[in-house]
Amino acid sequence: MLTIKGLTKRYPDGFQALSDVTVTIEDGQLAALIGPSGAGKSTLIRCVNRLVEPTEGTIHLDDLELTSLSRGELRKARRKMAMIFQSYALVDRLTVMENVLSGRLGYVGFFQSWMRRFPQDDIDAAFELLDKVGLTGLHDRRADALSGGQRQRVGIARALMQDPKLLLVDEPTASLDPRTARQVMTLLAELCQERGLAAIINIHDVPLARQFTDRILGLQAGKLIFDGPPAEPTDDILPEIYGGEDWNQPDDDPGPTDGTPDGSLGGDPTASGSFVSQEIL
Repeated sequence: MLTIKGLTKRYPDGFQALSDVTVTIEDGQLAALIGPSGAGKSTLIRCVNRLVEPTEGTIHLDDLELTSLSRGELRKARRKMAMIFQSYALVDRLTVMENVLSGRLGYVGFFQSWMRRFPQDDIDAAFELLDKVGLTGLHDRRADALSGGQRQRVGIARALMQDPKLLLVDEPTASLDPRTARQVMTLLAELCQERGLAAIINIHDVPLARQFTDRILGLQAGKLIFDGPPAEPTDDILPEIYGGEDWNQPDDDPGPTDGTPDGSLGGDPTASGSFVSQEIL
């Protein structure tokens, strides 16, 4: 369903974030991306929807080659690749319902989106999704009044409003307490199974990856060095993925986040007041 061949990302200063990554994700499969900070995990999923432009390689979603699409063609293709951001990427001044409905911005016209007018079918579907993710009755609450777990659930509902074939999930549990993290991963796994969705989940929590995903992909310095079922990355293999360090110990200095050489992720999609052009369009 998703086929990545020879994916390489090299920045102008010579930093190579990804090196010749080749992997295929099947329909309905949940794949966890694990590895140390700076391994290229976020860069990989952002190359798939071209928030980061690959330097070399090809990416196919079914029969569609994403790397060769024009801007207009990519806008349509992104409808089927929903992104769930670590920082949630919600518009704080908007309500929960308005944030969820923004998942349909790739399908409605400019005037409708500007006026925030959506078909009744979309509104009904948004209410159903809010029920699914455990946010019944919160549709009129502003996003900035929600807890971290609630904000993540809004992001999940918004992504599903796109009616995607593929979920790209960037650190869904990084800012959550352990109980809420398990709840979010349970929700993601259940929704993907229910809808037959494939997902690539960038995650640092190895036990959660083992428990909730079908497959583990281990990145080290931009290279794919492990690909197998969740039970295979044992305590003997994990130090290889994490550079020989004791992967069980907390990282006192996590260093730069995956992405550009200075550790940024290309900016918060809401920083300009509109995440639409980056996430949906």
